[in-house]
Amino acid sequence: MNATVSFERSHDIVINAPAKAVFDYVTNPQSWPEWLAASHHIDSENRPLDTGELFHEKWHIRSGEVSLDWIVRACVSPKLWIVQAETTFIGPIVVQYTCEEVDGGTKFTRTLRNPARKKPPTDEQIANMDAEAAIGLGNIKANVEKRSR
Repeated sequence: MNATVSFERSHDIVINAPAKAVFDYVTNPQSWPEWLAASHHIDSENRPLDTGELFHEKWHIRSGEVSLDWIVRACVSPKLWIVQAETTFIGPIVVQYTCEEVDGGTKFTRTLRNPARKKPPTDEQIANMDAEAAIGLGNIKANVEKRSR
């Protein structure tokens, strides 16, 4: 068996809206193309998804299009949501969202885990992830705050 590496990266932002508004927005995969640059097509119900539900996503990445089949592993509204997709190119992808009420709003944290990568990401890949996350979180903040006014 080939050795693998575990990778994890978290990013967060404070959003001036109630936790439930943030949670319901980000846990509805139909919202992802509005804020996540790589995500361009989602097959799912247009609502927040619960534990055990499945959805399909298409990504545009540098090397082309990737299709992902996701399953919601955990949903504790409005605090925690975990989804997982199995891939051949990077192993499992686990994405976790947490919403924590803070003064004047909600701290939203998005954590990406690759528990069994074939090799560690390069510094350039990490820099790209961080840049894309900053844009995505900014988009979530703008979209949720606009809807919560």
